[in-house]
Amino acid sequence: MKKNIYLSVVAMLLAGTALTSCDDFLEAENKSAGGQTAEQRFTDDPDALLTSAYNTLKNYVYNTALNSEGTDLYIYTRGKAGGEFNEYTITPENTTVESYYSNVYNTINYANGVIKYGAEGTQPVYEARFLRNYGYYLLTQQFGGVPYITEYINSAETNYPRTPLSEIYPAMIADLTDLYNNSTLADQSHEGRASKQAVAALLAKVCLAAGWDLETTLTDALAGNYTVNGTSYFTQAASWAEAAINGIQLTMSFQDKWYPTNEGNAEEIFSVQYDRAGYPGDVSSGGHSMQNNFGGYYGNCTSSGLKNCSGVEAQSEKSMYLFEEGDLRYEATYMTTMYNAKSVNGVANWGTEGYYAYYTVSNKDKLPICGRYFPYYVSEEEAEAEFAANIERYKQGEYTNVPSAAILTLPNIIKYTFKADGTWTKSQVTMTAYHGATMNGVVVKKFDDIESAQVSGSNDYRDIVIFHVSDMYLVAAEAYFMAGQTSQALTKINAVRARAGLKALASFSDYEPQYYISATFAEKDIDLILDERARELYAEGQRWVDLRRTKQLVRYNVEFNQYVTSATQMANNSGEYKWYRPIPSDEFERNTGLTAADQNPGY
Repeated sequence: MKKNIYLSVVAMLLAGTALTSCDDFLEAENKSAGGQTAEQRFTDDPDALLTSAYNTLKNYVYNTALNSEGTDLYIYTRGKAGGEFNEYTITPENTTVESYYSNVYNTINYANGVIKYGAEGTQPVYEARFLRNYGYYLLTQQFGGVPYITEYINSAETNYPRTPLSEIYPAMIADLTDLYNNSTLADQSHEGRASKQAVAALLAKVCLAAGWDLETTLTDALAGNYTVNGTSYFTQAASWAEAAINGIQLTMSFQDKWYPTNEGNAEEIFSVQYDRAGYPGDVSSGGHSMQNNFGGYYGNCTSSGLKNCSGVEAQSEKSMYLFEEGDLRYEATYMTTMYNAKSVNGVANWGTEGYYAYYTVSNKDKLPICGRYFPYYVSEEEAEAEFAANIERYKQGEYTNVPSAAILTLPNIIKYTFKADGTWTKSQVTMTAYHGATMNGVVVKKFDDIESAQVSGSNDYRDIVIFHVSDMYLVAAEAYFMAGQTSQALTKINAVRARAGLKALASFSDYEPQYYISATFAEKDIDLILDERARELYAEGQRWVDLRRTKQLVRYNVEFNQYVTSATQMANNSGEYKWYRPIPSDEFERNTGLTAADQNPGY
């Protein structure tokens, strides 16, 4: 039997089928459907294959290692080492990279199958074309040029050469443009299906990436300097972003936009759907874990009644100072007050006490507090006045957790510990000591699932939002900026800032970040766009791609990533920077169309 069955570019794991030949991948027999071949089955019902294609998105759309680590915004707490992605020591043998590469190609091959077996001009084929292009968008952002395959793989063929970005981007744009103009896709969908609005959003992202990758030239990686050689793709990106926005104004509050009971709202463009009630297996581990990262550690959730969080992707020092005073997104992004819970035989009350009481109790003014977190701009006097006014709420009494509070400021955290009578002691602790303890900082609440069970598994069934309207505002802003239309860029940025309760900026130079920067870190106009994206899209898994795309990856990591000590750490011994992920080593073994020269620089 052949050992080189192609599991990455040639994704062959079809639901309900079994291989009957080692030489012919898809002379497959459906053991549960009366001996139908795959071709017979999916010709009869291409929508079944489409459903499988959508489901494959769950295997990779949430990936903190690839999309959040190795940036300026997140750190590990409780003494955890930075790891391969934060420290830029990943190799072609990295299993996370290999799995991502393989899983995205799995989606692409399912989509190609729908296109092959479905009737041209039908809804399943239109949606499959969207999914195929979405898969290639993800691959190009992480790996650069990849094998570009638009045919369903149904043979033992393993020769798929790498296709340059200069060919992939135009092909994607042409296909998506035709899909937008000539398909019968719905104008919008808030139920996780492809729509014309989602196509426009994807086009905006692809054109923006094409502009940076094909129309700019890096001149200094450490300084983040580049030259702009053309603006055609940027102009297209702005136009498609406007089409995706479709006149929608940012009138919904940021808090409401992300509130657990407001899924599928008017700002959502495309999302990966989850359904606790419809999950056929063990619901305690059938969801995802977005709500369990992006915070500190708050103890065992079973006994504490607080959200399970492992101290992964917590606030970096830059993130602590990212939001300026008055920015409504701060309270809407982070859980700044945690409520106490009682425990019986080591099991805490759940839902109406503890962390999730924030959502389930209408009158929270009397609830006991076990964790209170203030941003850097709150003074000690202001914090202590709040404690004094609520002294009864800071008494532990019969509750499980010892109350504490902190002002998240540099160089040291101002930490408060409460006595039995509700009074407090105050101390200054280093960031290292604070992050090594329990109850060590805010956690992101944007992805909270009110119905979560008291478990530490993947029990979050919130839909994962991929494209949304305010992201498109900032895509438009970046595209306008790169096309030299700064006034249009500022208009989009100021619309986002207005919803956040911030004043409008008259120019890019008006922006004054609050976070600390070294004397050698020269501020750039692009920093405003990147910081606005950091605030608006915090924890949504877009940061690494944003920094790579805009050619600021090295500059930002050297300045803000505590795990990177110098630019040389992000390069190989030949001085080649790691702008992309490595093509997995398994891919070179299985794909005869690749040679060693196809590996990305830096590896």
